[in-house]
Amino acid sequence: MTSDRGSPVWHPFTQHALQPEATMIARGAGAVLETPDGRRIIDAISSWWVVTHGHRHPTIVEAIHRQIDILDQVIFAGFTHEPAEELAARLIQLAPAGLAHVFYSDSGSTAVEVAIKMALGYWHNTGGKRHRILALEHAYHGDTVGAMSAGARGVFTEAYAPLLFEVVRVPFPSADDAQSTLDAIEAACAAGDVAALLVEPLILGAGGMRIYSAETLAEMVRVARHHGALVIADEVMTGWGRTGALFASTQAGITPDILCTAKGLTGGSIPLAATLATAAIFDAHVSSDRRRTFFHSSSYTANPIACAAGLANCNVWREEPVMERIDLLQTAQEAHIAPFRDDADFANVRRIGTITALDLVVPDNGYLAEIGPKLYAFFANRDVLLRPLGNTIYVMPPYCIEDDDLDHIYRTIRDAADACI
Repeated sequence: MTSDRGSPVWHPFTQHALQPEATMIARGAGAVLETPDGRRIIDAISSWWVVTHGHRHPTIVEAIHRQIDILDQVIFAGFTHEPAEELAARLIQLAPAGLAHVFYSDSGSTAVEVAIKMALGYWHNTGGKRHRILALEHAYHGDTVGAMSAGARGVFTEAYAPLLFEVVRVPFPSADDAQSTLDAIEAACAAGDVAALLVEPLILGAGGMRIYSAETLAEMVRVARHHGALVIADEVMTGWGRTGALFASTQAGITPDILCTAKGLTGGSIPLAATLATAAIFDAHVSSDRRRTFFHSSSYTANPIACAAGLANCNVWREEPVMERIDLLQTAQEAHIAPFRDDADFANVRRIGTITALDLVVPDNGYLAEIGPKLYAFFANRDVLLRPLGNTIYVMPPYCIEDDDLDHIYRTIRDAADACI
């Protein structure tokens, strides 16, 4: 089957044979998107989890305008510029204590690729015979080859299986059996060849919005480090306040050896990612022997405009009551999700920080469940941008969302159960 779609654009995670037309968006402000004909759509998922303070936040927009008149792009190998230097210094101040160096890239997936290469390079350069990566069952770390390899095998990766390297998969640390996860980490690390434990702290995003405790995360890290393994925190989604703290790792009292950040790094305005590392990781790549160089880059590494946007985002966090907004949103989200715990149409109703999720009770579940497209269409017809993960519905709005819009989101979710089951 081929699509008769007129546009030449190939959209991500879209089956064009079933969804031939995309919704045109003309403008955005706050937590709202608008079509050319003036239709108002509530952005209930922060445009794929990236928009934190709201669309077109004036501080960030102004910084982009200002920077583009000064310097748009320069090669970052052998050169540097003020926005990159200032942003790196600010990130080190904001990140868990002990991280010391910042490597820029352009997406969450590449930030994870960088982290994996840093970990393997560390062991290669220090003479350690470690090459295996530990990752959680149901994990998702991106769509480039290394990130896919670390993610769960399934519909996302099936066609590309010949390209993927094997990782050691440990069970997701569910509330009723976290010990199995710890035992699996212990057993894997005992062999002495584990290079790093790679985790999404506290919540697995695309893997189904699965939440686990800070105490369990801290114990996972303790076990891995007891055997000398490095720890990589994929904070691409969890960072910048989503779990109720600037970075989720801090809620477990841990400093990873390597931390990945993207999405909210620029407040959702422009692509930018960063991989933060400890001095030990950096120092392992510093040598008069050029073979120990960290061989990674992209043409737009540390793009000045993107770095200016990232620095402006940090200024918003410093100068505006962002944590107060997050606290208010957490309270509001809990109030709205609570009634669903007594609703027989829904199961596993949960919240962490500003994120809520719940599973619609249907016979068929999982990412390819037929209920997913039905729910998406229903929400779209009610002018709400929600993108279910199969039968899992989640709400992750910008921190500035208005109460009336939040009310409409949850009324729409309740109505969707009656209309779609």
